[in-house]
Amino acid sequence: MAAVPQHNPSQRTLDDIELLLTGVLSSPPSIDDLRLPRDLAGLPTVDLVDPEGLPLARVDLDGHSGLRVEPLARPSYGPFRRLRLTPAELRDRYPGAVVVPVESPLTAAQLADVRGAGGPVVLLALAGAGWPVGVSPLALVRSTVAATRGVPDVHVVVVPLARTGDATRDAERRGQVLAAYAEGATLVELAGDRGASAAPAVDEARGVVVFFTGLSGSGKSTLARALVDEVLETTDRTVTSLDGDVVRRNLSAGLTFSPADRETNIRRIGWVAAEIARHGGVAVCSPIAPYDATRREVRRTVEEAGGRFVLVHVATPVEECERRDRKGLYAKARAGEISDFTGISAPYEVPDDADVVVDTTGLTVEAALAPVLAAVGLTADPEPAPVADPLRVLVVCTANICRSPYLQLALQAAAGETVEVTSAGTHGFVDKEMDAEMAAQARARGLDPVGFRSRPLTRDLVAGADLVLTAEARHRAFVLEEHPAAFKKVFTVGQFARGVAGLPDGTAPREAVARLAASRPSAEGVDIADPYRRGPAAAEACADHIDRLVTEVTPALARR
Repeated sequence: MAAVPQHNPSQRTLDDIELLLTGVLSSPPSIDDLRLPRDLAGLPTVDLVDPEGLPLARVDLDGHSGLRVEPLARPSYGPFRRLRLTPAELRDRYPGAVVVPVESPLTAAQLADVRGAGGPVVLLALAGAGWPVGVSPLALVRSTVAATRGVPDVHVVVVPLARTGDATRDAERRGQVLAAYAEGATLVELAGDRGASAAPAVDEARGVVVFFTGLSGSGKSTLARALVDEVLETTDRTVTSLDGDVVRRNLSAGLTFSPADRETNIRRIGWVAAEIARHGGVAVCSPIAPYDATRREVRRTVEEAGGRFVLVHVATPVEECERRDRKGLYAKARAGEISDFTGISAPYEVPDDADVVVDTTGLTVEAALAPVLAAVGLTADPEPAPVADPLRVLVVCTANICRSPYLQLALQAAAGETVEVTSAGTHGFVDKEMDAEMAAQARARGLDPVGFRSRPLTRDLVAGADLVLTAEARHRAFVLEEHPAAFKKVFTVGQFARGVAGLPDGTAPREAVARLAASRPSAEGVDIADPYRRGPAAAEACADHIDRLVTEVTPALARR
């Protein structure tokens, strides 16, 4: 029997096929959607395969209005695969749940609505090719999972609903999906909200190259794919897979398996990986890479580019690799049909500088990947590390004799030992006492201004602070003009208060700063007026304003 031609379709078509096979969509994609290569056009039957060549569906092309699709296998690749449930699986796992479609990153206000829904809630992330507007499907799922982590009775299910570009058709398909998933359940649509995102911000990080080496069939590619999925699920990092077979077909097409060509292939992989790391990305490589000298050369190349190199030796014995061999390559090598086959007719030099050594024999993918995740610095569900040191807050006004010293005293008294508050002025006086009117307000409210001395703002003060709060927007502009690298931690006090009001309960102080750095709440209309030389009434109004803001921000800054 002749082999059925294979085609790797677009992600949109793969998304449609998956929903068709699970009974969510009633009609298959059109023939035009497949965009078959010229050499496959006109064939009666084509197998649709995933990016690794696994047949997912056999398609009979009738040449007219549509396709006849025979399921062969459900997709098993890709991040958050565990969250892709069929409607039946959703009802079985979360009986009686309220179903809430999600098409954009949740805001803090929307998350509060979800938390108040009562009973179990399933957030149905519509995340197919092109569906979320203004955000990638992966970013939508990742932000939804991050926002709901730790929230009881709120679960995320991913539906790969692709956008067609036809508004009427897209609305119909969305309706079909919601009808299928919310059958027998309550469907709730979230109200639109322009507030702060409920998901935490992610810090920039150094580029890293994770280099898997081992015999054919050792499990390198499987672990590499799982690591790529883990990076995509748990971080906001850019990640690129440089699989040995894929590189051979593209970057190194034409090279043989001679020792010289093997080294050339690995050097090419190393150079590409180093460039990815140079720009802060993550490169996951999984060639056989049999020669020690070439692996060490790649390590040097990556480290010279400023990246971190993690060498993983997948030390599965040749006997186990041969037992797993579905392509019959080992048998052909032993029969002499394949020359220079690593482990049989060509050497493999075991690394003595591996950062991780793992034998995958008898292990699940999760168990085999665990030491790799530890070496790279990832865990499946990272918990924020406890913060022992107090949050260092620097408050800033103009002269550092009125508003910022009063704010320093009030915030320190309210937050206690969990916060360390200091102050300075953009044009601060040197070693002056607190303004008499503001000092009187401080004493009347139980604060002690004795011993306070003013000082000008310096680069070291800004660099040493975890959070900088300014009295006015112009003070914030001054700080950022002088210290632009501090952008993520500088806010007006009113701006910060406006932002923390939308954060979930229990948000840690440093996480609160990071989230607001990502959402940047508006700073308009929340300046603290300057009371200097404007009399007792102005000083009292200023102190009242600051007291209100301190009441609003203290719960976020004092959380542990």
